[in-house]
Formats: sequence, structure tokens, C-alpha cells
Amino acid sequence: MSTTVVPNAQKSSITMDPVFDELGFPKDPNNLYLQTVATMLHAAEVLDLRHRVKIILAQPKNEIMVHFPVRMDDGHHKLFKGYRVQHNNALGPYKGGLRFHETVHLDDVKSLALLMTMKCSLVRVPFGGGKGGVKVNPREHSAAEMERITRRFCSAIMNMIGPEHDIPAPDVGTNAQHMAWFADTYIMSNESKEANAGIRVVTGKPVEFGGSLGREKATGQGVVDTLVELLPEVGIKVNGMRVSILGYGNVGSWAGRILYDMGAKIVAVADHTGAIHNENGLDAHALAEHCAAKGGVKGFAADAISNDEFYRTKVDVLIPAALEQMITDREAKMIDAKVVVEGANAPTTPAGDRIFNERGIEVIPAILANAGGVTVSYFEWVQNKTSTYWDIEQVDRELNRHMVMAARRTVLARQRYKVDLRTAAYIGALDHIGKAYAVRGIFP
Repeated sequence: MSTTVVPNAQKSSITMDPVFDELGFPKDPNNLYLQTVATMLHAAEVLDLRHRVKIILAQPKNEIMVHFPVRMDDGHHKLFKGYRVQHNNALGPYKGGLRFHETVHLDDVKSLALLMTMKCSLVRVPFGGGKGGVKVNPREHSAAEMERITRRFCSAIMNMIGPEHDIPAPDVGTNAQHMAWFADTYIMSNESKEANAGIRVVTGKPVEFGGSLGREKATGQGVVDTLVELLPEVGIKVNGMRVSILGYGNVGSWAGRILYDMGAKIVAVADHTGAIHNENGLDAHALAEHCAAKGGVKGFAADAISNDEFYRTKVDVLIPAALEQMITDREAKMIDAKVVVEGANAPTTPAGDRIFNERGIEVIPAILANAGGVTVSYFEWVQNKTSTYWDIEQVDRELNRHMVMAARRTVLARQRYKVDLRTAAYIGALDHIGKAYAVRGIFP
């Protein structure tokens, strides 16, 4: 199969599969969606996946865009743009978070939906990929305004989602409270009388309203479970391990706290407010409390450092747990780590990935490391569906089992196909989806 390499202004490149031309994709190497599709298609080529599955997975099934007015506290109305992308449901209902962020746009949501398809397949939960979001800066709105924005967005997409069709969850800028407002709106506006139908239309809810124990820490816990399973591959022990974390929100803070409790040393943390360092290790729990109160790491009792100094800090493990495309070739050249664990979705650009490969830095990809959230979301959905309640020990035990098996699946694919971990993880996911399409066929 021939491919085309399209350079960008920084002399980085992205390999374009012939499927790009077939589907009429623009040749923009900086587009996150095209980068994500290119990674998927590369793994599909290694796996020799059937052409029909490639073209199906290269585009979402449905792309929904809505505009809705919301009354602000001062009485005026503001118009918001929202998205829901339903990528693939060959393995089960669409599943994916709702992001509230000022930079939300369609291609990013499409990328995240594709990644969700890959995650669900790799960890073997019976969901397909979806994602959604609203273009809004939550920091600029009161709690009352955010409640109205959430409820109005639910109303706008209500006919396109459902507890057996498409199940949203929290993501960047949303939390359990947003999911409670969302579910309540769905219940009050939907005519279904089926028990728990409205409750299970979203996951990541408060425990008091059908949520699961362990859901808040699930993604961070999954990062740790995956890392611990793969550390023997690179000869690192958790106790005494030096760690830096980019982003100290839900994922980064929970990964930090769990690793801290296991004896790891968190020596540097950076977020949108700045970067801090302590050679003797930061108190991960105290830092989480500080960030919750102050909105970021700035002002914590530690040495303030520059972003470049953060990246150059010598560590065993770096956990990027913020937003997409934060590690370009520039950052990848500075990073002094043995392992990068992608707690965030697609935090590394293709150019950054190539630098890591050239430097021998192992990358545990997002579709593996970041899959703990959707796994526990599945547990929550099952509990709602069956009117049962799992204790935290059962949740953690089942999460660990799924994450460990996904990690082993990835290592086996790497050994069999002689590829990097990112490609191996995609192969582990695509193999499962390909087999589903082989037995299902293509309608009609």
C-alpha cells in the first residue's frame, strides 16, 4: 500500500493513508482528527484489516451540532454551540464524555469519539465510541448559569441519546454535578416509565443518584494500574520512582495521590497556572486540596519553575494528564523521562511521538492508560441496569482486571507485530472490532 507524507511548517509530518483520498479528507497535518485517523489506519495496515472496516472507522456514523439559547443571571440570553459525535456502535451503545471548554470544536470531538471506540474495544467493555461538548468557559459562569447550560444542552440532544443508544459521561470541564443535572433533565422530559432508564442515560453521576463508587478516581486509577503492570518491562519499581505530572485536575491528581501512597516521589507538577518542583517530593494530597481551593498549582508551598524547567526535570515517569497535543517535538526533545504515560487523550503530537521513538522513551498510549474512566462507567451502567450496588473493593478489583488484561493484550501485539506500544494498543482494539464486523457483516 502506498502512502503520502505531507510536511508542515515545522518539518514534522503525518503519513496519509490512501483512505484519506478516498474519503476526501483535507491534507492538514496539524489537524488532530486526521492525526488520530492516521494512527488508527497505520495499525489497521499492520493488522491487514479489511478495507471496509477501515473506511467505516475513518469517519463517525453521526455528527450532531446544536445551537441553543440560555438565560444568563443578568437576564440576557446567550447562544451556545454544542456537539455530540457518535463514532461507532459495532460493539455496543455509543459511550463518551461531555466536555465544557472554550476551545471545543468538531474535529477535536470527532478525535475523542474515535479514541473512545478504540478504548472500549481494547479493554473489552461492550460500548462504542462517542463524545460531546459545549463551547463554553465554565470559569466565566456562575453555578446557576452552568446548570441552565447543562440542562438546555441535554434538551437539545435528548432525542439523539438514550440509555441503550448513547450514554454520556463527564470530561474536561464537567463533573458529577453536571451529570446529575443532565440525568434529571432527561428523566423529567422523557416519557419512558422503565425503571432506571433515565438514571443510566449518563454515568459519572453522584453516588447518591446512581453513581458508582470509584468513578471519580477511575481514570487516574487506570493510569496507575496500567503503569504498574508495564513497569517491569522497563525495569522500574514504583517505590521511590520519580514522577512528574502535567495537569493536576481529576486524572492527574488521582494518579498522583495513588502513586504517592504507593511510595512514588512526585517531584514536579505543571498546569495552566504554572509549574512547581520539590526535589524531595510534593505532598500529592495537599496539592490536590490546594488545586481544588485555588484553581491550580500556583502558590503551593514549593519551588516555582518555568514550563521548560518542568519538562527538563529528570524523572522515571511523566504523566501528561491535561489536554490534547501539548507535547510537540519541542517538548519531546526536552523531556528527561524513561516512560511517558498518557493520562490525557492524545497529549502527544505525531512529531513528538517520533522524537520519543528516536530517543527510546517508552510511551503508554492514551487508549490504554486512559481507559479506566470508561471501564468504571460501564460498571456504573451495569449497576443501574440491574439495580445492584458494588462496594469499592469490587470496583477496584474489576477495574484492575480489565486494565491488566488490556495491557497484556497490548504487549502481546507488540511482540507479535514488532511495533511500538501505541500501534500495538490500536492493533489490540482493531482486532476485536474487525472480528465483530466479520461475523456481523455489513447491512444490507
